[in-house]
Amino acid sequence: MQEYSVMDEGIVPSKWNARTRRGLKYLLIALPFMVLAAAFYYVPLFSWAYAFFKYQLGHPITDMPFVGLANFRKLLAQWQEVARVLRNTLAMSFLNILCTPLPMIFAIMLNEVHHARYKKFIQTATTLPNFISWFIVYELASAIFSSGGLIAVIQGRFGNVQTGTDILGNNDIVWIFQLLLGIWKGLGWQAIIYLAAISGIDQELYDAARVDGADKMRTIMHVTVPGLMPTFMVLLLLQVSNLLNNGLDQYFVFYNPSVADKIEVLDYYVYKIGILVNDYSYSIVLGMFKTLISVLLLFSVNGISKKVRGESIV
Repeated sequence: MQEYSVMDEGIVPSKWNARTRRGLKYLLIALPFMVLAAAFYYVPLFSWAYAFFKYQLGHPITDMPFVGLANFRKLLAQWQEVARVLRNTLAMSFLNILCTPLPMIFAIMLNEVHHARYKKFIQTATTLPNFISWFIVYELASAIFSSGGLIAVIQGRFGNVQTGTDILGNNDIVWIFQLLLGIWKGLGWQAIIYLAAISGIDQELYDAARVDGADKMRTIMHVTVPGLMPTFMVLLLLQVSNLLNNGLDQYFVFYNPSVADKIEVLDYYVYKIGILVNDYSYSIVLGMFKTLISVLLLFSVNGISKKVRGESIV
């Protein structure tokens, strides 16, 4: 016989209480992470108030000179410099968007590998770079691609007396080089999402395709790819909404005077203005500009997703 408990709304099954207790337990487990997210993502928004003051280290905000919109006018006055940084940021973001299908293609190819040990080796080898620090990646790249690196040494051994190829200092290919490094580092990790999505595709669809005489390529094109498209579209739209978020680590370690004109993205520019130039208030204005544009992009992409797919991503 099912047990019942008395609630304010009447008599309900006691297992409803068990479900509530289980939900409360999960909420308590998630609470520390919610607090951390609030501390790192929302509490810093209060520092936007410094944009209206002349920041002075060690002084409370009440003792700082109020400058009103002076820092915002400075953004307009230096718009040519900001536009250059935005050009670099958008260029790198659009190149990454163009390469968005690569993890899906790699996941499909990896899924077709039936040798278990070989498949695990490939997945491990391609996922491992994601956990390597960009500082270590820079050291490896420097040892291979710098003017005194492995490529330059090989050129010298084969009688090439010209100056060794300094790819790290080549301003003409810096965008492509950074893109290739990012693909190498993140391809295997991003493919995990698609591998999980492939495992969720109904196996009866594959059986039906084989019964209908579809070969491997047709099965991929008519079963696997359509099954992955919802995941692909969500990831693509999220990437579009993060056009201005390139990150700092990669461009910080590979920054040098030879490629400064093209590698200086918005995140690095904010760091340079706030920490190196010590113009904290102006760097906050730049951060506000980036945040507002990113939020606008997110809701724009969300609206497009709702109209095109009938589903929103937020």
